[in-house]
Amino acid sequence: MHYTLRQLQVFLAAAHTENITRAAEQLAMSQSAASSALKDLETQFSIQLFDRIGKRLQINELGRALRPQAEALLDQAEALERALRQHDRIGELNIGATLTIGNYLAVDLMAEFIQRYPSASVKLNVANTETISQQVLNFKLDMGLVEGELQHHDLEVSKWREDELQVFCSPRHPLATKTLLTDDDLRGAQWILREPGSGTRQAFDRAMYELLPSMDIRLELQHTEAIKRAVENGLGIGCLSQVSLEGAIASGRLVALKTPGRDLRRNFYFILHRQKYLSEGIIRWLELCKTS
Repeated sequence: MHYTLRQLQVFLAAAHTENITRAAEQLAMSQSAASSALKDLETQFSIQLFDRIGKRLQINELGRALRPQAEALLDQAEALERALRQHDRIGELNIGATLTIGNYLAVDLMAEFIQRYPSASVKLNVANTETISQQVLNFKLDMGLVEGELQHHDLEVSKWREDELQVFCSPRHPLATKTLLTDDDLRGAQWILREPGSGTRQAFDRAMYELLPSMDIRLELQHTEAIKRAVENGLGIGCLSQVSLEGAIASGRLVALKTPGRDLRRNFYFILHRQKYLSEGIIRWLELCKTS
């Protein structure tokens, strides 16, 4: 074998940090040792994995092509080392979740996971679907739990569970007393919505497709709680996952509105990189999610 795992570690750290000094710090190496390891790897195979722009390393087309295989190989090597040291131990798990899932489902799953596997360390990154998918593609996350529909040749996307959006308003809003909302009501309302790129907005736009050009979208916010607060204060009506509205509707702070003829159903999904090695931690996390 003409390469070492250490060389691959340096390659991947440099791809992540775009700087050999920061890559060395991440790996607890000297800058010269890290630089030498990367140079040796490239020299041995007469290749160049990065474009050098000053002190910045920009991964090139060849580097991007080899990165998934290097990630998978190191994941397997780390899993083998864990198995040799302590075969039943589950180590660190980096999970990404979109806002609805992260704020209303993932924390409970994390608590149950850690209760089942006390040795586990679970990190949760909450962002919108577009951001989570990019982090999975770049191997910054082990896997993602997302609301939006995705199609990418490097991603394995599988259905997790069903969800449904709910249109809602403040009890003081003029529409609060209406039994059913008409298309004219939907066009005439001022809306407080999630931002483009989020799974919630994707599902809303699909359900309201032909009305969108004539709808009054007053605010676009990144956070579910901010939308709920804005709607509570009478700034407009909103549309969010039923999961995120249960408490507020039950307490009377918000009112659910019926929108017949609008299909607000959607799915939550698991996303993994197709070349991601399924460690024991990922397998156990998937099992927990599917049975919860």
